[in-house]
Amino acid sequence: MKNKGKLLLTLFLITWAVFSIVLFVKQAPNYLVKSYFQSDTFQSTKESFIDQLGHYVLMPFDAEKAKETINVTQGEIEEYRYRYGSLTEQVESIQSQYRGRIMEAEESKDSTLKELLIEERDKKIADIKANFESDDYVKEKIRKQKEQLIDEYAAEQEKYKKSFLNEFSYFSYHFVNIDNGKKFESGTQQKSDLFTESYEDKNPLIVNNSVNINSYDNNVYSEVQDTIPEFQIDGESARYEGSFSIPKSMLSSSNLGTDYQYFNIAKITFIVIWVTGILAIVGLFTFARPKMDMFRESSNVKDAFLRLPIDVRIILIIVVSFISFGLMEYIGNSLINNIIYFNPINLITSSVEELIFLFIVFISVAAIIFGITWTWDSIKNEPKIEEQLKNAMLYRLADGLRDLFLNRSLGVQSVAILIIFFLAGIGFVGASYSVELLMIYILLLFFIGLPAGILFLRRIGYLNRIMRQTEDMARGRLTNDIKVKGKSPLAKHAANLNALREGVKKSMSEQAKSERLKTELITNVSHDLRTPLTSIITYTDLLKNPDLTDEQRKQYIDVLDKKSARLKTLIEDLFEVSKMASGNIEITKQKLDLTQLVQQAIGEHEEAFSLSNLELRILMPEEPLYAYVDGQKMWRVIDNLIVNTLKYSLEGTRVYVTLKQIESNIEFSVKNVSKYELNENVQELTERFKRADASRHTDGSGLGLAIAQSIVDLHNGRLTVEVDGDLFKVTVTIVGNS
Repeated sequence: MKNKGKLLLTLFLITWAVFSIVLFVKQAPNYLVKSYFQSDTFQSTKESFIDQLGHYVLMPFDAEKAKETINVTQGEIEEYRYRYGSLTEQVESIQSQYRGRIMEAEESKDSTLKELLIEERDKKIADIKANFESDDYVKEKIRKQKEQLIDEYAAEQEKYKKSFLNEFSYFSYHFVNIDNGKKFESGTQQKSDLFTESYEDKNPLIVNNSVNINSYDNNVYSEVQDTIPEFQIDGESARYEGSFSIPKSMLSSSNLGTDYQYFNIAKITFIVIWVTGILAIVGLFTFARPKMDMFRESSNVKDAFLRLPIDVRIILIIVVSFISFGLMEYIGNSLINNIIYFNPINLITSSVEELIFLFIVFISVAAIIFGITWTWDSIKNEPKIEEQLKNAMLYRLADGLRDLFLNRSLGVQSVAILIIFFLAGIGFVGASYSVELLMIYILLLFFIGLPAGILFLRRIGYLNRIMRQTEDMARGRLTNDIKVKGKSPLAKHAANLNALREGVKKSMSEQAKSERLKTELITNVSHDLRTPLTSIITYTDLLKNPDLTDEQRKQYIDVLDKKSARLKTLIEDLFEVSKMASGNIEITKQKLDLTQLVQQAIGEHEEAFSLSNLELRILMPEEPLYAYVDGQKMWRVIDNLIVNTLKYSLEGTRVYVTLKQIESNIEFSVKNVSKYELNENVQELTERFKRADASRHTDGSGLGLAIAQSIVDLHNGRLTVEVDGDLFKVTVTIVGNS
């Protein structure tokens, strides 16, 4: 409780000190002077008196002299003459004005009215013709209009002179025209006067009586303003010496005394505030010395404040600072008004209002101090200030604008629509003040605002449809395409989502296929490994029989040897395919003759082809075909493809082995008639453990094409499988080197 009391006292002293400093800055120039007569208020009054004294008393406006100086320029004559058009246009205008009225007089048989109208019309036409015939005629008309304006101006000046003499009656003056000795006096001057200001020959009062007739400053409004907007009357300058003063007697008999008294009261009031402000500052350095820990206590308000972005916190502190300083200035001005316009009832109401505002200032200053302390601690103690800056509202706004313009067309359209809506709101307010603006607003709304609104609603509707169908895609419903409308960015987005949908469908299909092949792989691996392993276990048990004959033992050992070799080959092929699929295999390329390589591979299997009752047909060039390949790996490809034909070709058919060059590529193909029905997906034949012999009666591992495919991929080549009925063809294409 004691700490809270000290905190409130400290905050109050800080508030009062700041309040007194603000009032000092604003009011010290007006009240820290020797007397009322040095204040800005009186200086402004004095300047106004001197200006009007010269204008209304020392050198008053002389209408007759002004008329003598009237000058009419050729430009004014031409402007007056052609103001309503050319001669023919003005005559036609007059005739059209009177034509209807004359016809009405004729129809009513009023000959007298008709004659008067014709006479009036002809007089105006004659006046117009005279305007175009003589410059002197126009010049005289302009002169008379200027004389009329001068008379109106002189009458207004007389009114202002009376008002001036009444308003500044507390001034007494004594001036002499240095050039002609003419004197101007009002009242008497004494040494005891409250204020006196003198002008000497070396520093005279200079007055110029040049005027601008019909200017708005003089509040002269006349019918001739339409033809003579304004003109300058060049007057004379004169020098005066003398002085003006304010007698003591005027303090009690004029408004000056009241102003003088209120000034002194206000001065004392502000001095009291400033002195107490100094005492508050002293208190802050002594018994109420603030400590930063006083403002660091945890609270729900602090937690909520620190959750705001850092720039929002800073902006709030600045806004509250401006509000508090504005309220301080308002309170100071309100004090002056209460003193000047003293009214007991208003004083009570205003005092209550000032106390309320002062309490608001206290809350604002406290909020500023706490806000600055908490913000500074969060910056100083935060290990990663970059995170706070990235969470700032302005940073996120800039980031959002950057994302908005990732698609420039969509960004420009969005900004344009926002500007149109903003201007539409401003236009609605302006249209409520004027019928003309309302008509313009309706036209702009119909031709710009309405189309922009329709476009915006259509785009939002289209976006909602895209979002709904995207949600369906996320839930796995991939049946319907998103309709593509037009060529807008949203239409492009819809097209991209359709492409993504197709990709997802394909990916799901590939995933299903992969799952199926994985299941088949596990099944096939298990079967192909278990078959030789079972034979090995069985014949090993048979060998344990001591009653076996040598012939039987030899026969069993041959079976074990074959099954072990089969198991070894299967495992080696499986490891090799795995290494190739994972990319953990290196190839060493060198320039090799593929013609020779194919001949060697065929040569090793010629006897097998003869025993298999297959007719081998070889088509290859006699000249060498060179390519940069890994000889050992490429031998494996050729050998696997030839061995496949031996295993899966129909007996009594032909096998075609072809090697040829097509442009810069070398193409090797093997074509045969399959002994098994090829009803599987042809591309799956290159998968691991996939065999044309689905019943797995043959001795193959199902890895031949998979290994060949992997080796060809490592050489950046292409392996394709084609099936036409029972006709099976495998083609390997690699880049040649001539």
